[in-house]
Amino acid sequence: MPELPDISAYITALEPRIIGQPLEHVRLQSAFLVRTAQPPLADAEDRTVRELRRIGKRIAFGLDNDLWLVLHLMIAGRLHWRPANAKLAGRQSLAAFDFPNGSLVLTEAGSKRRASLHVVQGEDALSSFEAGGIDVFSSNLDSFRAALTAENHTLKRALTDPRLLSGIGNAYSDEILHAAQLSPLTQTQKLKPPDWEKLFAATQQTLKLWIDQLRAEANAAFPEKVTAFRKGMAVHGRYGEPCPRCGDKVLRIRYADKETNYCAQCQTGGKVLADRSLSRLLGSDWPRTLEELEALKRR
Repeated sequence: MPELPDISAYITALEPRIIGQPLEHVRLQSAFLVRTAQPPLADAEDRTVRELRRIGKRIAFGLDNDLWLVLHLMIAGRLHWRPANAKLAGRQSLAAFDFPNGSLVLTEAGSKRRASLHVVQGEDALSSFEAGGIDVFSSNLDSFRAALTAENHTLKRALTDPRLLSGIGNAYSDEILHAAQLSPLTQTQKLKPPDWEKLFAATQQTLKLWIDQLRAEANAAFPEKVTAFRKGMAVHGRYGEPCPRCGDKVLRIRYADKETNYCAQCQTGGKVLADRSLSRLLGSDWPRTLEELEALKRR
């Protein structure tokens, strides 16, 4: 799922292309994309784009007369800039937003249609999409800590909860926790003051690093290949590869259709965290240290 840095890159690429341009036509390939009936989508046509905003992991397109198109890409939705009136080809193409200088095409991989488009009128309706999470860059250490300790959860869950923090998901939470050298399973209410300082700094620095990098790339070319697995990431998507800090292998915890990547040496004092898909089978035989895990692999 595109997260804060990815959404920021999309907005950077879109602003010079569509701000001040009229949205001439919206072509739908999938009737399931639009989740609202009033105002009708047709009301957006022939209105000029005045503003783009990020709302969590959504992109909001502000048109004339305070009409808003709110797009959520979900896991597999992606945006592409094509020549004007580009053909919608294949089952992955969901919609095209036609401007005089090009077409913004929305695609979604896979068979599940999770991406959504809402049409709303006015700031009050737009604010309903705010989940309540704070913006990391407009917060300070105290407000950051207060948000994450409102409930007692693991750091991984707290960082990815949109009610607590805005725009962070699975990929960048892994990178943040590695930068902070903290376990993803540490409970928020058990962190000590130095840990909070490390976590807050790592959150801001990690997000800024990737926002700056992806925006620079978006200034050069439209981001056609947005992915959660990027070259240069420390641990996310790098299971079995060496940690860039210590050289030990990156490990993972798998649950449902997600996984958390971490370095045991850097983040858990060498303790291997139980992988739910295997620990149920191994029970008390589950390895608790890197040495035990390596010994188990050699059997």
